[in-house]
Amino acid sequence: MWNWLRLVKDSVSEKTTGLMRMEFWKKTVDDIYCDSPPQQPVALELWKAVKRHNLTKRWLMKIIDEREKNLDDKAYRNIQELENYAENTQSSLLYLTLEILGVKDLHADHAASHIGKAQGIVTCLRATPYHGSRRRVFLPMDICMLHGVSQEDFLRKNQDKNVRDVIYDIASQAHLHLKHARSFQKSVPVRAFPAFLQTVALEDYLKKIQQVDFDIFHPSLQQKNTLLPLSLYIQSWRKSY
Repeated sequence: MWNWLRLVKDSVSEKTTGLMRMEFWKKTVDDIYCDSPPQQPVALELWKAVKRHNLTKRWLMKIIDEREKNLDDKAYRNIQELENYAENTQSSLLYLTLEILGVKDLHADHAASHIGKAQGIVTCLRATPYHGSRRRVFLPMDICMLHGVSQEDFLRKNQDKNVRDVIYDIASQAHLHLKHARSFQKSVPVRAFPAFLQTVALEDYLKKIQQVDFDIFHPSLQQKNTLLPLSLYIQSWRKSY
């Protein structure tokens, strides 16, 4: 379901079609919680998961509602708007993951909130070259304006210092959320840690972008880190995130 929702925006040419697909998922979730899921493979698996783990409907609906609002091809007005989007999508997904793991803990919820926001910010950064190739820019406008950078600068792949300053500010916010999430580490139940292993990939990207002096278009940022699986294993073995 998550991949389907994520791909709706890029797979439809008209907003109306996207809205129809979102309405389908809203009704599907409603039907699932009425114990009458549609006979559709993804919906049936989601219904089984809801029954097995007693998943909270609110988190599912937040993901759909936020994806629906995001069908508009508009840049985020400010970093808070990007963080709100990340909270309602990425963090909501983490709250559901914690429920599947049987974790009910306030500190784990706080960590999930910050990790979800970091994930949303990093995803926005990583997707900038792809969006630029489609003549779109979604980076927060307030930070761009602060440094005197226009959307056209990103479309032209401008690498001036003020463009890199925009990326630095946004990446720093993601790093701050990771730092906040890890400040709860001693209080978070160990069984919650598997939900948070994505911090390994997030930190890897943030380190790489720092190494290229925040050049968002540097080719190395699009290359896979072949050592990432090993890093994930080590982090899991250490029981940390």
